[in-house]
Formats: sequence, structure tokens, C-alpha cells
Amino acid sequence: MRLRVEFTTEPFDLEEAPPHALVAREVIETAELDAVDVGPFGNTAEGGADRVLGAVDALLRKALQAGATRVSLQVNVIGDEAGEGDR
Repeated sequence: MRLRVEFTTEPFDLEEAPPHALVAREVIETAELDAVDVGPFGNTAEGGADRVLGAVDALLRKALQAGATRVSLQVNVIGDEAGEGDR
């Protein structure tokens, strides 16, 4: 099964990215996911279910530890291809 995660962290800072946003982005960028798109107001990534769910767990824990007061996320099933569950 393939999943897409979309997320934002708060509070926002229009001057520079806060530590919680940088930590969350680092987690996603290093999680070996596909189609990673990091932006100032939202981030998305796709991949196998195990990798996406592992990355979501890590980003929630690390972003909250780094000062996030809210993490908004959405996870969607985007496909079910044989053999992709562990990628």
C-alpha cells in the first residue's frame, strides 16, 4: 500500500523557519520517501505504508520536542501495489 502524508507545524514564523519546522522537514527528507515536497506552508511525501507511518511517528515526536504547539497532518491511501508495503 502506498500513502501520501501532508503536514504543517505551528506556530508559524514568517521571518525564518522555526526549529520544529526544520526538524520535521529533516525527518521527512531523510526517511527515504518518494515525491518529497517541502514548502513554507506545507509539506508532502509519498511512499510505502511502513516508511510513511514510521516517518509520521518520528516527525510528531521530534517536532513536538522541538517546540511545535500543533502538527496538522493528513494521510491518504494513494495505491496498493504488490511488494511496496515495506518500501
